[in-house]
Amino acid sequence: MRVTRDLDLAEECVQDAYASALRTWDERGIPARPAAWLTTAARNRALDRMRREATLTRLLPMIVDDDVEAGPSVDGEYEIADDRLRLICTCCHPALAPEARLALTLRLVCGLTTAEVARSFLVSESTMAARITRAKKKIAAARIPYRVPSAAELPARIDAVLSVVHLVFATGHSAPVGDRLRRGELVERALDLARILRTLLPDDADVAGLLALILLTDARRDTRVDAAGDLVLLADQDRSRWDRAEIAQGIALVKEALRRRPPGRFALQAAIAAVHAESPSWEATDWDEVVALYGVLAEVWPSPVVALNRAVAVGFARGPEAGLAELDALAAEPQLAGYGYLAASRADFLRRLGRAADARTAYEEALALTDNDVERRFLERRLIELAR
Repeated sequence: MRVTRDLDLAEECVQDAYASALRTWDERGIPARPAAWLTTAARNRALDRMRREATLTRLLPMIVDDDVEAGPSVDGEYEIADDRLRLICTCCHPALAPEARLALTLRLVCGLTTAEVARSFLVSESTMAARITRAKKKIAAARIPYRVPSAAELPARIDAVLSVVHLVFATGHSAPVGDRLRRGELVERALDLARILRTLLPDDADVAGLLALILLTDARRDTRVDAAGDLVLLADQDRSRWDRAEIAQGIALVKEALRRRPPGRFALQAAIAAVHAESPSWEATDWDEVVALYGVLAEVWPSPVVALNRAVAVGFARGPEAGLAELDALAAEPQLAGYGYLAASRADFLRRLGRAADARTAYEEALALTDNDVERRFLERRLIELAR
C-alpha cells in the first residue's frame, strides 16, 4: 500500500505474488524466507505496473517519506514495531467514518472475509461490500496518506484500533463459519496486538481493559470443546483446566482499568469475564452482579448484542421465564433479526420451561442462522434430545 497508493492495485499485486509462488515454489522448492520472497515479488509487480503507467516518478517521494523502519524515530519517539499494528493504525484514519475504518481494517489488514466482517457488524454481506468500496474511494479521493501515526497522534485513533483488535479476537474466539469453534491464529494475533498496545500506552485504561478481556475470555480455550470437538457450554466446563496465569493477569488489569471513572466498555466487559473466571462453579456464579454490569455497559455502549447478553444473564439470575420475556422484547430489533444467538437463547429458555414444541421451532431457526459446524452439531443434538 505504501508503494502503490492504491488499495485495489496493492491487493492485485499481492495476489499475483501468491500465484507466482504456487508456480515457482512447486518447481524450485520453498525459499528460506517465504514472507520476504512474497513481499519482494509483490513490490516488484507493483513497481512494474507503476512504471508502465508512468506514475513512479510522481509517487517516489511519497514512497520514501513513508518507508519508516521500526525503532526509535528521529525525535526519540518509538515507532510501532509490529507491521500489522502499524497498518491498522494507518487504516484507522480519522477522516474515515468509524464503521468504514473498522470494516476496511478487518478486511484488508486482518484477513477476514467480507462475510465475516459483515457478521461482526450484523449487516448483510452486500451492505458491507459497499461500505468497504466507499472507504477505498474516500482514501483515493481525499489522498489520505499511508503513514504510521506519531505517538502524539495515536491516542486520537486508539478507540478505533481497540475496536478492530476486539473484533479480530471475537471472530477468532467464536468463528462465524467453518469447522472450528476457535480460530487460534486470530486469537493469538489479537492478543499480541493488545500486548503491544499495552507497551505503547501503559497508562491507557481502555488498553488495559481490552487486554484483560482477551486474557480472561481465552483462559477457557482448552475446555470449550471436548475430545470429539463438540461444544461444551460454560456451565459444563472443567474450571480446573482454565489458564490460571492468564486469569491472574486479567484480574490485575481489570482492577487497573476500573479505576477510571466512568469505566470504559472494555473494562466493563472484562469485569463480567472476571466474575465467571473467579467463580468456583457455574452454580456459584453471581448472576445479579453480571446483570448489573451489563446494565452499566448498556449505558456506556448501547448495543443490541449487549442487550441480548443482559437478557440471557437475567434468565440465569431470575429464572428462564424472566429471561424469555427480556429476549422477546428484543425480537423487533432489526440488527438481531439474523443473529443466531438470539434464537438459540430463546430455545434454551423454552426448553427449560418445558415448552418443547416452541423450543424446537427456535432451535431450527438458530440452526438456519448458524454457519459454524461445531455450533450446528450442538443445536442438532438439542433437537434430538427434544424429540426424545
